[in-house]
Amino acid sequence: MRDERLLLTRDFGLVWWSQMVSQIGDGVSKLALLWFVYSITGSALKTTVIGLLQTLPPIILGPLIGVYVDRLPKKPILIGTDVLRAVLIGLIPCWVAVEGFTVERLYILVLLHAMASAIFGPALTASIPFLVARPQFTAANALLQSTTSLGIVLGPALSGIGIAALGSQEVLCVNALAYLVSASCLLPIRLLGEKLPRAGGNPILSTILDLVEGFRFAFVKQRVIPLLILMAALYTFGASAFATLFPVFGKKMLGLGPVEVGYLWSALGVGLFLTSIRLVGMTEWELSKRVDVVATSCAICGVALCGLVWASDRLVAALLMGIIGGGKGALTPIAWGVLQEITPRHMIGRVLALYTTGAMASAITGMVIFGWITQEFGERTSVISIGLILLATAVAAATFSRSVRAHRVMPASVDRIEGTSG
Repeated sequence: MRDERLLLTRDFGLVWWSQMVSQIGDGVSKLALLWFVYSITGSALKTTVIGLLQTLPPIILGPLIGVYVDRLPKKPILIGTDVLRAVLIGLIPCWVAVEGFTVERLYILVLLHAMASAIFGPALTASIPFLVARPQFTAANALLQSTTSLGIVLGPALSGIGIAALGSQEVLCVNALAYLVSASCLLPIRLLGEKLPRAGGNPILSTILDLVEGFRFAFVKQRVIPLLILMAALYTFGASAFATLFPVFGKKMLGLGPVEVGYLWSALGVGLFLTSIRLVGMTEWELSKRVDVVATSCAICGVALCGLVWASDRLVAALLMGIIGGGKGALTPIAWGVLQEITPRHMIGRVLALYTTGAMASAITGMVIFGWITQEFGERTSVISIGLILLATAVAAATFSRSVRAHRVMPASVDRIEGTSG
């Protein structure tokens, strides 16, 4: 299949390797950040602050970021934010003395790093239509998600070993090199057909008009996009809380140390990777079938989460984590692929930013609520509740799929849109 040969193309292959390196670095630092905070505070709520800080910039700045992703060349944005992230999350922790490395300073670094990542994410996703042909959009998203899964497989395992041997602060320094290598991979890429709008007029007024144009397209002209945003919001409400609180669940509920938690997180990455590879073959499926895949995967993920509560054996826990990872892997590549198909190229950044803003707003709410549930009612109650949220997402996706079939809600306007978007 041609989708399986995407990695052999020059530009997309370079982007894939760039993400492969940076995602491993992310996997290394994510566990180190969460473990660092929880080890010195002993508070699940304070641990969730890391997740909250990582989601605030996409919520607050998301629509505005989308406007400038559409206006500015995407390649310099990608390279610049990679270099900035290398400085923030990698080099600065190496320069700060151990006794001066407080939780408050860490929170500031995480917030600034999250702001750079909030720019990088929409710019990368908005670049896909300029890297591959339309029938390959979902496949390209799935292959990029495979780098996330490989980062989860390798990063936390390396992080757990590093934390045990060196300490969480030293582990953070590894990320600087990862981001710099990622930026160097992006230097030779070409975004074919990228056309930037001409600057002119009042910059504030033009920004407002661009925002209004994006909102009107997403929420007035389209029926599919609001449904995708609602489905993603329900999903991230539970899934993001589980990812943020997993070191707490592993330590308190399963009695694991950093190395074992890292291995379990890696098992989640294995499941995510397998689902990502399987999605490559679904890139040209009709919309209802792709949404059915989302419904099935969320249902499996919800059941596995509930089963994790009673997993007394570590091998069983690892198997369930792999199933959870596989269940989490379907929604994002499919949703992004549909958005890229139905959105004109000149406003893809704004639409993707709106989608991300809705998902992240729900994620931050879920982190707060489940952090409180964990603190007040215990880890098992929190995990079961998250599992029920994923089951509710499966029901919502199945309802969406039936609506698509009944009303023939399909991205049929793609050809017309492409003809008008240059």
